[in-house]
Amino acid sequence: MSTDTDQLPPCPQCASEFTYEMDPLLVCPECGHEWTPASDTETDGPAEITDAVGNVLVDGDTVTVVKTLKVKGSTQPLKSGTKVRNIRLIDTSDEHNIDCKIDGFGAMKLKSSVVKKA
Repeated sequence: MSTDTDQLPPCPQCASEFTYEMDPLLVCPECGHEWTPASDTETDGPAEITDAVGNVLVDGDTVTVVKTLKVKGSTQPLKSGTKVRNIRLIDTSDEHNIDCKIDGFGAMKLKSSVVKKA
C-alpha cells in the first residue's frame, strides 16, 4: 500500500493533513472540502464562472433557471424561473459546471449559461 497522503497538500480550509485523491479532486475527510490540485491555493473553487448575464458565481449562491430545460429521464421539464439554492461550482471538461440539488428532480449538473444569479 502506497503512502500518497504524505505527498498531498493539506486541506486549504481546515489544514487537515489527511487529504486523499478521488480523481480528479483532492478531498478532506474532516471538513468535506473538495478541490483540484491546480487550485489548492484558491478556496473559491474553479476559475471564475459567470452566469447567463455575466455575474460572477461562487459556491453557495442561489440561482434562477432562465429557460425551460428538458431533463433526461424525467417526464417533466425544469421550468424557467426555478430557484436553485446552494450551488457548488465544479471544474469539468464539458460546460456543466454547476453541481446542485433541485427539489422534485434531485442531484444534477447545470450549465452556467442557463442560470442567473438570484
